[in-house]
Amino acid sequence: MQKTVLILAVITAAIMELIDTSIVNVALSHMSGNLGATLEDASWVITAYAIANVIIIPITGFLAARLGRRNYYIGSIIAFTLFSFLCGQATNIWMLVAFRFLQGIGGGALLSVSQVIVFEQFPKEKQNIASALFGIGVFIGPTIGPTLGGYITEYYDWPWIFYINIPIGIMVAVICSRLLPPPAQKPVAQKIDWTGILLLAIGVSALQTVLERGETDDWFEAAYIVWLSVAAFLGIAMFIWWELRIPHPVVDLRVLKSRNLSIAAILTFVSGMGIFSSVFLTPVMAQRLLYFTPLQTGMLLLPGACLAIGGLIISARLLQRGVRPVWLILAGMGLFVLFSWQMSGLNQDAGAAQITRYLIWRGVGLALVTVPLTTLAVSSLAAADIPQGAALNNMMRQLGGSFGIAIVNTYLHNRNAQHRYDLVSHLDPSNPAVMQRLSGYTHYFMSKGATAGEAHNSALKALDSSVIRQSALLSYSDTFLLVGGIFLLSLPLLLITSTRKKNADTVVILDH
Repeated sequence: MQKTVLILAVITAAIMELIDTSIVNVALSHMSGNLGATLEDASWVITAYAIANVIIIPITGFLAARLGRRNYYIGSIIAFTLFSFLCGQATNIWMLVAFRFLQGIGGGALLSVSQVIVFEQFPKEKQNIASALFGIGVFIGPTIGPTLGGYITEYYDWPWIFYINIPIGIMVAVICSRLLPPPAQKPVAQKIDWTGILLLAIGVSALQTVLERGETDDWFEAAYIVWLSVAAFLGIAMFIWWELRIPHPVVDLRVLKSRNLSIAAILTFVSGMGIFSSVFLTPVMAQRLLYFTPLQTGMLLLPGACLAIGGLIISARLLQRGVRPVWLILAGMGLFVLFSWQMSGLNQDAGAAQITRYLIWRGVGLALVTVPLTTLAVSSLAAADIPQGAALNNMMRQLGGSFGIAIVNTYLHNRNAQHRYDLVSHLDPSNPAVMQRLSGYTHYFMSKGATAGEAHNSALKALDSSVIRQSALLSYSDTFLLVGGIFLLSLPLLLITSTRKKNADTVVILDH
């Protein structure tokens, strides 16, 4: 019973951390209005949390070794909870951004250390079940974030997006203080690699900022984006050089010599693009194009997220019965490609039931990918290399999400401009269909009491609105096809995976 309570508590902590990656997405306009900030400034609330997560995840194993896993984990829960409260108390946008960054620093351990704790509670022969249980948090957290955020925004106020973490954080901290055992293998604390930590922080935070803010500020037209791009390149390049030359690096990049880990990292990056870009695209399209409310938008993702639990458990059981991970990855990515193709065919009359049905393919597909990718990542690693390999794999998922959102945002903007240009170029006054549409709009507004001149002007505006909406629809269609195409292009990598295992007994991971 105590083991069950502990497992549920740490999985809840991981879900809570991942929910916070997307829960604010549907509330940014409310935050900006309440705090007197622009929407662009408010988007730093998302950026700050993402930067903190990407910096802290690869070094959680090192921190747990230095501070003691129990102290580090419970301290991180307390920090996450405290800064969640302070986020709700913020009186200006930059105070909120600062607290979100600190919340993200605390949240890093809630993902990676929780994973270790869950796997230690299962014998080796049931590690795939542990992987499925933890995969529920990895997959469902960012998916239900918009649903929860939409409900809270519609019926309460944006600070409650953060306050909801407080009772959960207190509960998890109390349970872990009573039930959390010492680690199965006590990690050895090495000399602190301050140079590696500094270079990682500079490189990753600069890269994350460029990805999050590039589209908003027209990429390299903004001087600070140029300087941050240089800082990201130099920081990451110097980090790789430094980590490969010292005996005790904060992140051991040598494990990437494993072909399976390298391939899994790339595919995890792609799956991260799929998870986060689809969670970004679908709500934006639903609200801006189909005029769904925040709550209606959030509910679209919920059925797929629930059915994904079944996909996670099925994939774990199939792995346990000897099915190769590559076949499940292939099936899962195939379902995501089907989802992307179906979403690209939506029209302006698409309803919630239709989109929800397509999102089920997305949910089940990505769920089938999650556990096998973790298994593939460590399948050829020696036991001592598993913690670093798993941490790098987790970081690739987060980076994939950041790259994915940046890519689809830029592509969406460019395709929208191109489609608008193409549609406007066809609005020829000599075209009978155009004149018939304009005449219909004019008569409609005249029937509502407008003068002929007013009705004509209103008709031109209505025609322009129709062009705007149609160009937006076409751009979303193109963008969903782009994401599906990236998944297709990554599939040949599965052909060069190795079936050899250095550690046959350990099927899944420990992050530390």
